[in-house]
Amino acid sequence: MHSIDALKVAASEAAAESFDGLSCSEKLLTLAKLEEVQRQLLSVSHTLTAGIVAQGSPIELGGTSFPDVLSRKLHISKSVARRRIGDSEQLGPRQALNGEPLAPMLPSVADALRRGEVGEEHVRIVRGFFDKLASAVDAPTREAAERQLAQMAVQFGPDQLRMGADRIMVLLNPDGEFSDVDRARRRGMTIGRQGFDGMSPITGLLDPETRSYLDALLSKLAAPGMCNPTDESPIVDGEPAREAADHRTDAQRNHDALRAVCRSTLASGQLGSHHGLPVTVVVSTTLDELESASGQAVTGGGTLLPMRDVIRMASHALHYLTIFDDDGRPLYLGRTKRIASVDQRIVLHANDRGCTHPGCSVPGYLCEVHHVDDWADGGATDIERLTFVCGPHHRLLAQGWTTRKNRKTGRTEWIPPPQLGLNEGFTNEFHHPELLTLQPD
Repeated sequence: MHSIDALKVAASEAAAESFDGLSCSEKLLTLAKLEEVQRQLLSVSHTLTAGIVAQGSPIELGGTSFPDVLSRKLHISKSVARRRIGDSEQLGPRQALNGEPLAPMLPSVADALRRGEVGEEHVRIVRGFFDKLASAVDAPTREAAERQLAQMAVQFGPDQLRMGADRIMVLLNPDGEFSDVDRARRRGMTIGRQGFDGMSPITGLLDPETRSYLDALLSKLAAPGMCNPTDESPIVDGEPAREAADHRTDAQRNHDALRAVCRSTLASGQLGSHHGLPVTVVVSTTLDELESASGQAVTGGGTLLPMRDVIRMASHALHYLTIFDDDGRPLYLGRTKRIASVDQRIVLHANDRGCTHPGCSVPGYLCEVHHVDDWADGGATDIERLTFVCGPHHRLLAQGWTTRKNRKTGRTEWIPPPQLGLNEGFTNEFHHPELLTLQPD
């Protein structure tokens, strides 16, 4: 660690330097040197990350997974932590089962990064190339392609490298043939973070079978005049009148058709239950917001719903909306029942909104109910002693973590095991962003 400590001192000195005495050309040259150093340090990061994953245990390090451990310790998002772990698997050192050292999966790129000759953008392009390359391409050809891509990355910038990678892809798979294994590896759908306007981006790749199902549904439900939300009674069956005007774009009709399919599936009652509740939209709001028809409610998935949408959804089916108060329903079960009731789970959707472990983003739909006072030790199934926890963090409670309720706020606090050296209790503000903006008295 002596070299890292010395590096930290040197970095502090560089950060304190003004560089005012340098000319623009000298500043540019210094910036190029700094970029080279940053790239070399990125290589060191891959080595350390690979060592942690190969030798360590996320539970011993206070987390449920290595992305969880890295995001918490390095103050980075879990998506960035997963990307760094993926890079370390390709560019970091490896070991055989007998302990013999092995070269990285992308040895030429790893060497160039270690010398500071390529950057993270180059790495992204090379990794993306091999993610898309057909599995039928043999190992010697893959190794030759990796060497050539590394040479191009040293000589050219990311834009030229991307063009060269596309050209090599065409040469290696001129007919564009992909197997079921390739398609299965690349399939996926991602729903992005909800924006300020409430809209959520969606991206992904559909395999041929899924595309065929969607084509059949959209041919009916996305036709002009179908599932139009501006109609007083949107048509979901039969044929729309020919004279009906529909000014929606194709994309808007596809969106409205997907909404109709989701709502119909939920209303069918054929999805059973999930974590003790019927599969439906759980909405938490207040009576004041409902009466004033303003503000935003929160769903069990963490989605913010404008109150106008909540009221419209409730008009279609009453089970979309749940307003609760103390009307005598059994929220205090004591020792008579271990499993939380449906009513209690609905209350937890409003109180916790999601997993209460610090920094966890898992929404309430995917959480289990945890007894703050363990049931085996005499804990009661009372609403004040219950909390939401996701499955991985629930299992952490068998590894030295404990929970308690803050007497003043009622929030769930998590106390790490003694070996982590953190004695205070931690709460999770992820599902309660309003608490981050409140000013102290």
